[in-house]
Amino acid sequence: MLRIKMADSRSVRLSRTKLAAAAAVATISLVALTACTPGTSSDSASSVKSIVVLVEAGGHAELQPIADLYAKDKGVKVNFVELPYNGLYNRVNSELSTGSISFDVAALDAIWLPAFAAGLQPLNSLYTSAVKADNFPSVVQEAKVGGNYVGMPAFANSEILYYRTDLFNDPANQAGFKAKYGYDLKPPTTWQQYSDVAAFFTNNGMYGAPLPGAEETQYLAALSQAGQKQMVLNAAGTKSTLDDSASLKALDYYASLAKYAPPGAAAVDWNAAQNLYNQGKAAMMLFWAHAYRQIPTSSPVYGKTGVAPMVAGPAGIAGVPGPYYLSIPRQGAHQAASTAFVKFAYDHNALSANTSLGLVARISALKQYANKPGYEAYSPMVTTLSAPATITRPANANWQNIVNNALIPMIQKSLQPGADNAALLKATASQIDQIVQQ
Repeated sequence: MLRIKMADSRSVRLSRTKLAAAAAVATISLVALTACTPGTSSDSASSVKSIVVLVEAGGHAELQPIADLYAKDKGVKVNFVELPYNGLYNRVNSELSTGSISFDVAALDAIWLPAFAAGLQPLNSLYTSAVKADNFPSVVQEAKVGGNYVGMPAFANSEILYYRTDLFNDPANQAGFKAKYGYDLKPPTTWQQYSDVAAFFTNNGMYGAPLPGAEETQYLAALSQAGQKQMVLNAAGTKSTLDDSASLKALDYYASLAKYAPPGAAAVDWNAAQNLYNQGKAAMMLFWAHAYRQIPTSSPVYGKTGVAPMVAGPAGIAGVPGPYYLSIPRQGAHQAASTAFVKFAYDHNALSANTSLGLVARISALKQYANKPGYEAYSPMVTTLSAPATITRPANANWQNIVNNALIPMIQKSLQPGADNAALLKATASQIDQIVQQ
């Protein structure tokens, strides 16, 4: 599961938080809420003077400029409640399950929407043709659960390629690389080029790139790059697709990168991978686009980092979309006021570009800033998220269970010497089948 962990707005990192799979499955059984009709509270947007918005700690900073303008233009104060990632999930899960709602809007990770959809207000009327045209297809797709759109895009994200411009531009490195591989040293665009460059720079304590074996999304991106059209699960969500040639091609490639990463890749999470690069110990990194603005000024790679789209496999460029959405609880007290704020936040999404992370969702907002200093990661993210091979994670309430108990253990085992990747995929596919068929 992908998320933007925002515990500290200065040192935001993507990391894995192990949510209890049982909680995710329990949420989908919101029996009372499933039977509810959409919220019919009698409030009007003009009668409400304040609303409560739940956010992951740090996401507050992304939404604050919007909230400030909303208070100025509409006279409605936005009170943010900041929670850690697990705390946000648990708060929303508990309140939707019991029907005792204390918030008006929540900023939710895309992967939560299938589990929470029964308790969220449909926002179909907000999804105009203009809205759909100004968002990546994957972002629009992930907002829809069943027949309803249950969140409006707030932030978008994707892994992109980071590389050391000082190393790539060094004449000695350029000459040595061309002598060894027969082509110019440049930011890699294919699997083979990425492997070549990683191999070239792995020596004397320097590594080609970190490999986050404790996370799943780099392998998922490789799946799409290999040509997989249904990520891990079939379209019905009833059977795993891992036991096929594209899955094996992706896992073989992913595991082959371990020799260009520090030892112990199976235990490396996003935080460790980011730190390794920022410490100047890797020539490249495949990482989330928001991290470009997080490189400390004291880092040896500050001002010496270039960015490019994700590399392409046999099917082309592909990444894993990482959107967040603003959603409204069905049983919230202020339906009209909540909807008005969500629409306002979407209309003014570009304001979030001027925050510490600069995360926005709309394509127009990304393109508005793409050529400005400090926003170099925007264009590679647009290219990656627009690529035809980029697909979404499954809209399945069992997804976190699958990630925690099947995918990551498989990835970690693939990094062990002598691993039989075909057998691992077959066993994992069987395990996933059991999870989704329970």
